[in-house]
Amino acid sequence: MTVASAAPATPKQPRRAPRSLVLLWPVLALLFILAFNLAFTPGFFHVEVKQGHLFGSLIDVLKNAAPVALTGIGMTLVIATGGVDLSVGTVMAIAGQLTVLLMESEHYHWSMPTACFAGLGVALACGIWNGILVGYVQIQPIVATLILFVSGRGIAELISNDNLTAHSVPFQYLGRGFLFGLPFQIAIVIFVLLVVGLLMRRTAAGLFIESVGNNPVAARFAGINERFIKLLVYSFSGLCAGIAGIVVASNNANADPHNTGLNVELDAILAVVIGGTSLLGGRYSLIGSIVGALIIQAMDTTILTRGVAVEWTLVVKAVVVVGVCLLQAPKFQRLFRRK
Repeated sequence: MTVASAAPATPKQPRRAPRSLVLLWPVLALLFILAFNLAFTPGFFHVEVKQGHLFGSLIDVLKNAAPVALTGIGMTLVIATGGVDLSVGTVMAIAGQLTVLLMESEHYHWSMPTACFAGLGVALACGIWNGILVGYVQIQPIVATLILFVSGRGIAELISNDNLTAHSVPFQYLGRGFLFGLPFQIAIVIFVLLVVGLLMRRTAAGLFIESVGNNPVAARFAGINERFIKLLVYSFSGLCAGIAGIVVASNNANADPHNTGLNVELDAILAVVIGGTSLLGGRYSLIGSIVGALIIQAMDTTILTRGVAVEWTLVVKAVVVVGVCLLQAPKFQRLFRRK
């Protein structure tokens, strides 16, 4: 008499919410913040036209969220592979400092497009460095990117320890100009988002990134070059940080090696997590990261306009972030459904 051997039980995979449901809570949080301002902040929704350009608190939220949105797009793909990039703030400083130096220094006098491409090239090199450490040297992402996080600010100061003023009018247009009545920074974010979105949906890159984030070992056995995918996403994160650094330098009309990109990496990570991308990797949402960036900027604007004491600013921000993350947690959602 033979006894059939029982097949080994496979661990039950946690059910993931549909993409539309993942995006629901960030959108509701953003709408709640806007509704609060509609009720309690006079003039928050007032938009006026001056010389064909739109001005107002809502426009400021869209404009000021651009640097976090740009770094958040790159950070989304990094986190989707199960990693993290702590160096985006210092890469912003390096790219902005080098770009303005090449344009304004008496030794160079490079044209604006050439200087911008040079700044983006260095930012891309920083991302490639992170990707090599994570993908090929197999250093933990938080440690690998911490190296550039610590040294990057010093590299920006070595480029020039002074605040460099950008006099180029075309360069200032990147951060201060308008397109169709809206700040040009918004157009830059939309362009980058559309390009990345098309690449992720129309090519196999998006599937490869999710596969590496879900199970890197299985992805490797399936023939996916896990190391190259990680190199790719960290390189792109560095490039996005470079774009954000140039935009910030253009908006301020100067490059500050000490303060450009300071703590932006934290806001970028928060924007991605609030937007529904799991820190464990796998499924991600680019639109959710943009909504997360808008939530963070809307909170900052609300706190400032409501006259909240500075020492309470981060506390209020943390409470809102924790609340949104709880609403996205599967266990909390199941508990909420039961009750």
